[in-house]
Amino acid sequence: MMQQSARSSSESYFWPTIWAVALHALMFAMLFVSFQFAPELPPARPVVQATLYQLKSQSQATTQTNQKIAGEAKKTAARQYEQEQLEAKKEEQKKQEAAEQKKTEAAKQAAVAEKKAEAQKAEEAKKAEQKKLADIAKKKTEEEKKKAAEEAKKKAAEAAKKKAAEDAKKKAAAESAKKKAQEAARKSANEQKAAALAELLSDTTERQQALADEVGDQVAGSLDDLIIKLISENWQKPPSARAGMSVELLIQMLPDGTIINASITRSSGDAAFDGSAVAAVKNIARIPEMQQLDRATFDQLYRQRRVIFKPEDLGL
Repeated sequence: MMQQSARSSSESYFWPTIWAVALHALMFAMLFVSFQFAPELPPARPVVQATLYQLKSQSQATTQTNQKIAGEAKKTAARQYEQEQLEAKKEEQKKQEAAEQKKTEAAKQAAVAEKKAEAQKAEEAKKAEQKKLADIAKKKTEEEKKKAAEEAKKKAAEAAKKKAAEDAKKKAAAESAKKKAQEAARKSANEQKAAALAELLSDTTERQQALADEVGDQVAGSLDDLIIKLISENWQKPPSARAGMSVELLIQMLPDGTIINASITRSSGDAAFDGSAVAAVKNIARIPEMQQLDRATFDQLYRQRRVIFKPEDLGL
């Protein structure tokens, strides 16, 4: 900027200087011509002095003119320099204002960017917080579902346990009732037998024999049904068993009802079926109900007892 101002100042002095030099050259040329064409005159000192004075006066006028021109040029150059300085100051001020405006604009943009970044950061923090809350809610829901499932499972297990206990209790009650019924039936049979024996002892010999035969047949029929029932319960059906098959077995027992042997007296024609019937008798092992009989009746009817086993008894 200073170089430009110096150059402008030099240019402002250039033309005035040229004009001053040209004017001086023209004046010297005119003087030279006037000296060449002037007539020769006798020397005259006053005239010479006048001429010198005039030249001196003319030289002073030229100097004053040059000084005036130089002064005007200097003033012009000064005004131009001031104008240039003013314009330079204005330009510098404009540049400063532009820089300030640019700086202000940059600051505004930075503030906007910062606000935007803060808003984005706040939004991200909000989203993160929402996600965290959602995760907590989801985890809580899953825990509640799990807890509810465990509670339901626990209640179901308790209900199943309670039901099993009730079923066991009912089964035990049924078994107890069954045993009581069997005991009552056995007691009733014993009472009937005792009554029959008492009647036998108080009656005539013929009457006693008739009653003994009758009681013996009744007791035998009941025990035979019991034997067939026990064989059926212990029987393992072979693949060859068919409806219409039957096998006659000879069972040998002790007075306490212990089975000591079982053999085939009449085969069904199927060895597997016959063997399964013998195995079923042996699996019974002992029939305590035989103790209800007196020794004579037992020896007569059940020490060796023949029974017929048929699959039809099992619904085949």
